[in-house]
Amino acid sequence: MSRLDSLTSWYADWKGLRVAVLGLSDTGFSVADTLTELGADVLVVTEAAAEEYARLVPVIGARLQVGSLETPPAELVDFAPEVVIASPGFPPHHPVIRWTQESGIALWGDIELAWRVRDKVTRDGGIPADWVFITGTNGKTTTTRMTATMLVAGGLRAAPCGNIGTPILDAVRDPSGFDVLVVELSSHQLWYLGLNEGVGAPVPHASVCLNLADDHLQWHGSFAAYRAAKAVVYRNTRVACVYNKADVVTREMVEDADVFEGARAVGFDLGVPGLSDLGVVDGILVDRAFTDERRHAALELATVPELAAHDLGAPHIVANALAAAALARSLGVTPEQVHDALLSFRLDPHRIEVVARVDGVTWVDDSKATNPHAAASSLAAYPGAVWVLGGLLKGVDIGELVALRGPAAAAAVVIGADRSEIVAAFARHAPDVPVFEVDETDTERVMPRAVELAAGVVEEGGTVLLAPAAASFDQFSGYDDRGAKFATAVRNRLGITDSL
Repeated sequence: MSRLDSLTSWYADWKGLRVAVLGLSDTGFSVADTLTELGADVLVVTEAAAEEYARLVPVIGARLQVGSLETPPAELVDFAPEVVIASPGFPPHHPVIRWTQESGIALWGDIELAWRVRDKVTRDGGIPADWVFITGTNGKTTTTRMTATMLVAGGLRAAPCGNIGTPILDAVRDPSGFDVLVVELSSHQLWYLGLNEGVGAPVPHASVCLNLADDHLQWHGSFAAYRAAKAVVYRNTRVACVYNKADVVTREMVEDADVFEGARAVGFDLGVPGLSDLGVVDGILVDRAFTDERRHAALELATVPELAAHDLGAPHIVANALAAAALARSLGVTPEQVHDALLSFRLDPHRIEVVARVDGVTWVDDSKATNPHAAASSLAAYPGAVWVLGGLLKGVDIGELVALRGPAAAAAVVIGADRSEIVAAFARHAPDVPVFEVDETDTERVMPRAVELAAGVVEEGGTVLLAPAAASFDQFSGYDDRGAKFATAVRNRLGITDSL
């Protein structure tokens, strides 16, 4: 057995292990901090470092190399790492990743390291927390938070972590301990997880891929590679593989997955559920999977009007709720507890968030809709809206979305660096829809101008929907900054200080 194969516990002998950590974001620092606590010899290699993290790296006992990574730096090569742990921002074609693999050095992500040391804090009886895996092109964060809320309502100590913002290693090392870690996984994290199938491969209690559409193709290189990475979410699942019946690719992923004997396939969608599914009957969310009477009856979870009263009634949010309920039910949460959790749940900002309702017009911020698939869901929830869109398309063809949803829009207000592609798509697929371009070069004026144009065309009873279908980094610091500037511009124009 190699040394790395023996490192499957917090209490294994990690001392002196030479580990290179690539990147110094929240994830990279959590990896370095964990490894130094374990006694490993750690070199952090990064192109740039925030001042706080750069100051803390030597404090925790690691070394830091900052500089160009167009080629592997001499400090990294001379260090001769036994394993490299990469932050998820490093794509497969990155020069240092290629050097690592060509050199035969073990390559991990933070999820594999976390699985290996998951027993630092255990439940009664010395049992580590169960893990639940959640991925998908869209809806990951909402479903992760919903699932954790349901588990807590069921009396379990649960923590949402991973791609959602809290590094999984911080959750694993939390001294309070948890019964369940609800892990949001990006396709980048799953690509790294898919590199190794041995002792470091996690065994989730339950898993779900919510949906799949073109995204991150520049990172993965192709849609096939993106799909293959997402499919890793189901590997080694013990109890429940949850899939989207409305997205055939997710069912195929489950069918192809290597899972534990007895693991069940559990479907969800907005239709009438089959014997092992969750779905909707006459406006009622029901469970026909986790009940002994599923051949003849279904368990009521909540109603669509109840969810709508809490701004959770959009079809894609209802689908997220069903997926979360399936995961929670697999861990013993009752239908009543699922119901109570849903009615206490609130969406994160910039996810179909109602900014204002004034003079019969509803203004909605869905800045988190950073790709066409997410924007399509938003537009399905608000048909006939004045659609504010645009930004960086990341190589994705916007034409299909415009053909699908554009003709129903009352108008389009186009922002961002890739405006010309969007305007051309409307000319081809929705030529009767009025299109307005925001050509402001001052980024602080982009949203005020977009709101001004939208206000000039929206009719009473209508909706103005920010659903960009694109990334934000051309004009904003992130989707949250884009959404916040939209909300501010709306409130300034309407002369209000309250959001509703």
